[in-house]
Parts: sequence; structure tokens; C-alpha cells
Amino acid sequence: MAMKLTCYEQETIINFNAAEKTAELYTRDPAIIRQLDSLVTEYPDTFKCLGETDIDKTYVMPKTAVTYRKPRRISDAKRERAREAMKKINGCG
Repeated sequence: MAMKLTCYEQETIINFNAAEKTAELYTRDPAIIRQLDSLVTEYPDTFKCLGETDIDKTYVMPKTAVTYRKPRRISDAKRERAREAMKKINGCG
């Protein structure tokens, strides 16, 4: 990516319809481009890069790769146990 874009300009658009089995994803977000490039490399039969410019890329993938998830809920007690476990792992406690 040669050009530096503002955070506002780093948009991602996912387009699909009920009649087709694929989704098209257009992005200018470098983090998403890295993730999708990795998927294209690892799963070339599933994820494909359709085109690119110096600031964006367009990909195609099955609609099933587009997911919607509930927000994760974690109790305060579980959060504290995880925090303590990470302190031990990182040698901070």
C-alpha cells in the first residue's frame, strides 16, 4: 500500500444477495487486507483476490464465510480468574 489513508477512508464493504452463493468484499483497510491475503494463500479454493490497486483490494468468498456473532459475555469472576492466570503466565504476579 503506497498511499496512507485516514481511518475514515479505510472502509470495508461486503456485498451479497440471496440468489448467489458468493460474497464480494472490497476493502481499503490494511489489517483486513493482511487477513484476507492470508486466507487466499491458505485456502485458494475458497478465498480469491479479484483485483487490487495501490490502496484497495477486492475479494470473493462463499457467503458462509461471512458470519454474525453474539457479543461475548464474561462474568466479573471469570474475568478476574483470566487476569490472574495471565499474570502468572507473563511472570507479573
